[in-house]
Amino acid sequence: MELRQIQYAVAVIDHGGFTRAAAALYVSQPSLSQGVANLEAELGTPLFRRVGRRVVLTAAGEAFEEPARQLLRDARTIREIVGAVVGLQAGRLDLVALPTLAVEPAARLVAAFRRAIPRVAVRLVEPEDSDALLHMVRDGRSELGFTEVSPGNDLESVDLGSQEILAVCPPGTPIPPGNRLPVAMLTSMALVATPPGTSTRRLLDEALASADVRTQIAVETDQREAILPLVLAGAGTTFLPAPLAAEAGRQGATTASLDPPLVRRIGIVHRPGPLSPAATAFLALATHPATPT
Repeated sequence: MELRQIQYAVAVIDHGGFTRAAAALYVSQPSLSQGVANLEAELGTPLFRRVGRRVVLTAAGEAFEEPARQLLRDARTIREIVGAVVGLQAGRLDLVALPTLAVEPAARLVAAFRRAIPRVAVRLVEPEDSDALLHMVRDGRSELGFTEVSPGNDLESVDLGSQEILAVCPPGTPIPPGNRLPVAMLTSMALVATPPGTSTRRLLDEALASADVRTQIAVETDQREAILPLVLAGAGTTFLPAPLAAEAGRQGATTASLDPPLVRRIGIVHRPGPLSPAATAFLALATHPATPT
């Protein structure tokens, strides 16, 4: 079994077909197809089957995917660890971040990392939800993940502190003295929210349930870029982390802390075991920003 064959098979998974996988790896399709066929012959079972024009995993392929990704990640870590003898001169760091953490702290830390170690490229992707983020870190597609820190997780985590979630209301919305909005007042307000299962929606639902408050979800959308324009246009109130809420305020939205406050712990998660030199340097910068690696 060759590492190249495993790389071919994982590329087929990632790109949804042999033609796109071959193009992404800059190899001919016959070479890639033969490599996958040789791997399947060695394993004694097909990894893929065709459904119409699509290529999907067999049951054996599904069992193959996670250890294959881990093997590729470990191989790259070995190469980078060896390369670290002469310093971080090349390589790539794969990150995944919840959308509400992509601006702060992810963007700030990525920028600081690039200033400190400019020869390492960074790839930052967005997951579908918190569970998808954890899965991407577990199977090796991303080495580090920005997410909410919660107990009982099989991944290791580095705590980055707390982040308050603020109410972001249409311009001119009256707010009680002290700029604090009681959760009970949300019963009379139309809300703009992401779908159930997203991190911010889960926090909101938990806060409302604990206060025994029922609200009206006026607009539900997974188009996150549309949420602030909806609020500014008067469609309803939404909830954003403090850094994003501050930017919304500069654009004219009315912002307020909730009473009681809505706060989450955030951090960076990674698989147990050795990290690549790039990931190690990134975590050192994230936890000691005044003294970057």
